[in-house]
Amino acid sequence: MQRLVFATGNKDKVRELKEILDGSFEVVSMKELGISPDIDENGETFEENALIKARTLCQLTGQLAVADDSGLVIDALNGEPGVHSARFMGEDTSYTIKNTKLIEMMEGYQGEERSARFVCVIACVFPDGREWTCRGEMEGQIGYEIQGENGFGYDPIFFLPEYGCTSAQLSREGKNEISHRGKAMRMMRDRLQGDRQ
Repeated sequence: MQRLVFATGNKDKVRELKEILDGSFEVVSMKELGISPDIDENGETFEENALIKARTLCQLTGQLAVADDSGLVIDALNGEPGVHSARFMGEDTSYTIKNTKLIEMMEGYQGEERSARFVCVIACVFPDGREWTCRGEMEGQIGYEIQGENGFGYDPIFFLPEYGCTSAQLSREGKNEISHRGKAMRMMRDRLQGDRQ
């Protein structure tokens, strides 16, 4: 079975990737390999940051490396927190505090003025030098309060009008079906499977 080395220590992301790939690839995280390179994510786009991480991991391991860069893009805040989503208010700040702050920042905005999207870009870097990126997006709005226990990060404030709930109130399977990461990962899976044929 072909092995993918995933540039993350986030067990939720690893679980999601394993569920979506459904046994078609062996997924190993950086943490499982015992490596934690100091990667400077200094790109200005999700694509650049995902490629920076995947290139570093491919060089370190000599194996097919996969990395994602994702974040929350809020239109009324000029696209912020965007590529800085993980570092917004400091990496060690809890998401309860971050989410509360974003709800405060959105005060006075109503309905479609609260438009936002989750973006995920997955990069694959091969030992032979090939590089791919796949981008997935999930459209929604910033909610008025924190709701839901099933997600992580900004999920509890990301409201999906067509479902009448936040992405943290969806089942795990339901979220994988429509999420930005789910879309990007399925694109990547299909491309990798096509490459093997």
